[in-house]
Amino acid sequence: QVQLVESGGGLVQAGGSLRVSCAASGRTFSSYAMGWFRQAPGKEREFVAAISWSGGSTYYADSVKGRFTVSRDNAKNTVYLQMNSLKPEDTAVYYCAADSKGARTMQIIGDRGMDYWGKGTLVTVSS
Repeated sequence: QVQLVESGGGLVQAGGSLRVSCAASGRTFSSYAMGWFRQAPGKEREFVAAISWSGGSTYYADSVKGRFTVSRDNAKNTVYLQMNSLKPEDTAVYYCAADSKGARTMQIIGDRGMDYWGKGTLVTVSS
């Protein structure tokens, strides 16, 4: 089992920055690709970013490419999502996920079949 706990969400003005974190415990964190997904009110959950177990490969949704950066610290069992140039449409609950199938697969299949999920953290971007 892997337990995932997100933190760092909050209210930020458009154009601002925020970093959300996901702390993992349980089985070997470095064995899993990690991903971030988000769900806006009234919408389905969507892929945001993913990072391979080593941190050597990253993948992003087109909507966040160039503004968001995913990273991980395997010594701290933590994955981060740095969000810059935030827009009101980035408002959502952000979830982290761990999966053994790999980061590229997380991007391809979206939120279906992830091994583990956190409970999410709310990010609100005001205009």
